[in-house]
Amino acid sequence: MRDFAGKTYWLVGASEGLGAALAEKLSGAGAEVILSARSEARLDEVATRLNGPSRVVPMDVSDAKSVAKAARDVGDIDGIVYLAGVYWPMHASAWDSDQVLAMMDINVMGAARVLGHVVPQFVAKDAGHIVITGSLSGFRGLPSATGYGASKAAVMHMAESLRVDMRRSNVAVQLVNPGFIRTRLTDKNNFAMPFIMDAAPAADIFLRHMRRKKFSCSFPWGFGAFFRVSQFFPDWLYYRIF
Repeated sequence: MRDFAGKTYWLVGASEGLGAALAEKLSGAGAEVILSARSEARLDEVATRLNGPSRVVPMDVSDAKSVAKAARDVGDIDGIVYLAGVYWPMHASAWDSDQVLAMMDINVMGAARVLGHVVPQFVAKDAGHIVITGSLSGFRGLPSATGYGASKAAVMHMAESLRVDMRRSNVAVQLVNPGFIRTRLTDKNNFAMPFIMDAAPAADIFLRHMRRKKFSCSFPWGFGAFFRVSQFFPDWLYYRIF
């Protein structure tokens, strides 16, 4: 079991929702938490709820200069959790290029910009913990998820490749694939969201996975297992179901 006491973790995308809830859990487990997102005011509010030491480092993951400055300000860390993401439900018949590009930029390129500063640091000292947030929507194509699902599939692939490369080192890589979590993002949906969870219990599952050595976690368990198994469905069956 991984112990967080005395460790320093950088949470990217910590101003609200799952990121803010996970910050509280990590702080309660004894970690120093560095909070990053675009809104300094929201980060400050999250920091007031934490039991342990914390720092607020505002950052825009879409801006390479902002990311570079934040990485310098953050300094040496023991772990990073990438949770930043944007989302719009979008049927292909109502394609919005700006929104699709934003999802790709924040969800995928943002992760690449941040990890570009963190991975070399971890490799140099042969120690570190990288946690990337994927999604159940990243396993196969879904209705109205052309931009979001594709962006999550990309970061999931990134995590898998990092894990392969780092598996003989002391740099741990993990992937967490949540289902529906009640946030301002899912508030945009006008369809039924099976097994939707509040942020706090989802953060409990997230942190439990971070304590273990297992690579990936998809939850809620039954819903996640269905998505994993759906990768093996023949096309005619998969598209009939979805």
